[in-house]
Amino acid sequence: MGAIGVFDSGFGGLSILKHLQKELPKYDFIYLGDNARTPYGSRSFDTIYEYTRQCVFQLFEMGCPLVVLACNTASAKALRTIQQVDLPKKYPNHRVLGIIRPIAEESQSFSANQILGLLATKGTISSKSYDIEVSKHSPKVALYSQACPMWVPLVENNAWKTPGGLFFLKEDVNKLIQQNPKINTILLACTHYPHLKKELSKYFPKINFIEQGPIVAIKLKDYLIRHPEISHKLSQMSALRFYSTENPDNLNLQTQFFHTSPPSFTHIHLLEINN
Repeated sequence: MGAIGVFDSGFGGLSILKHLQKELPKYDFIYLGDNARTPYGSRSFDTIYEYTRQCVFQLFEMGCPLVVLACNTASAKALRTIQQVDLPKKYPNHRVLGIIRPIAEESQSFSANQILGLLATKGTISSKSYDIEVSKHSPKVALYSQACPMWVPLVENNAWKTPGGLFFLKEDVNKLIQQNPKINTILLACTHYPHLKKELSKYFPKINFIEQGPIVAIKLKDYLIRHPEISHKLSQMSALRFYSTENPDNLNLQTQFFHTSPPSFTHIHLLEINN
């Protein structure tokens, strides 16, 4: 029996974790943030894959039979290779899930006019993962995307309400809307962005901003119902542990932005991966 592993490049995945806990309160969770190497958004495909693979294997070795990549960039650039190449060779009885497909499956229900805007990191946008998955699962949806390279630093430095921060928020949303003025629904496709939802709604009151956490949590619950062979491997004592590749003394104190209460992290040295 083991916990559900939740991985992110930093703190953002905590915004997914809190919804997973709410939807699956009896299950145990282990959260791993690769804070020492964050951010992932601007890194190469190969680097993101290697970093994600290393952290996923770490969670496997810590007893997690199931890992959720609570990171859009990792889901976009590493998930498929891990599922198709690494798991069959090394961990055939383990599972890794991302957070893009669950959103794509539901995207046709987000907007009545079937026009959807997407705000994300440069890495997620350039991967075209959302375009591919939305086209596959919700073909009637017209998707328009805009990269927001400054948003993660703004959140982590508590600077989004400064004049400079507000400039970037408004500019990026306006750039997206300019692609199609009929956009009335925007998906916040980065786990940092939900913290900006209130501020965004204030300046764009006619836009419906959608965060991923509640949707991903419902989808995971459904997955476990449909896959009892995985659910039966998971412990249910409501335990929760937090780990980071960065020394906790050096961690940004803004974790309360993402979770219901500031987590206490334990420093972890990642295992060496043997191909």
